[in-house]
Amino acid sequence: MRTRGILERRRVLVDTSAYFALTYSRETTSIAARAIAGRLHAERWHVFTTNFVVAETHALLVTRLNRDVAATFLAELDRGPTTIVRASAEDERQARAIIAQYQDKDFSLTDAISFAVMERLGISYAFTFDHHFAQYGAVVLEPD
Repeated sequence: MRTRGILERRRVLVDTSAYFALTYSRETTSIAARAIAGRLHAERWHVFTTNFVVAETHALLVTRLNRDVAATFLAELDRGPTTIVRASAEDERQARAIIAQYQDKDFSLTDAISFAVMERLGISYAFTFDHHFAQYGAVVLEPD
């Protein structure tokens, strides 16, 4: 019973930088991303992302790689275990407040939406290669 409780707390939000590294093998963080993804799967973490991250990742893949890779990303996301959280109006208000509060940081709206969703859902872990998550206080996963 105790193990189940520990596993239930293992929740992580995946950011665009992680999706890009998993998709593009020439990305410098690709090997680390695959190691982290393997650990998340093996340890049965509950994986979340936001609709903003999905849109940002799709746009990045279309721009840096091509339309087919971007379409494959969407199809694989739909077939996979990731929970896509739609940002609420309150998440957007909270994100704007975060951006206004941290005037010394260059958080994107997508990052700030992720922070707001993480707070709302009680997620403290992030699968990302974006330093903004650590700046905001998230526990950024690293390969073992």
